[in-house]
Amino acid sequence: MAKQIFRLRGVPEDEAEDVRILLTENNIEFYETPGGNWGISMPALWLVENEQEEDAKSLISAYQVERATQARAKYDQLKLDGKFPTIIDNFKENPGKFVLYLAGIIALIYFSIMPFIDAGK
Repeated sequence: MAKQIFRLRGVPEDEAEDVRILLTENNIEFYETPGGNWGISMPALWLVENEQEEDAKSLISAYQVERATQARAKYDQLKLDGKFPTIIDNFKENPGKFVLYLAGIIALIYFSIMPFIDAGK
């Protein structure tokens, strides 16, 4: 029976491609299932042989640790260089969208707490 080894839903395409390459380079046989026309199926990578499960899991785990470390280093470098976008930068880039999102957040908070405020009267 096939064993699911890596879910692809919400995974960036570059990460999915890296995992495919990683498995192929290490001679781990797998196949891929798509999300389907309406996205209700589970897009994933599946092992052909269950005996390779431990090897595949350890390879993917090591890859994800390395990817997270690289992403964190990139984030820290952008922050250090002062190039990481701040709230003010987002406002300057697109003020209409920023104000619209802010209004939506305020409305959500308002409608969430109003029943409790009215109940206290």
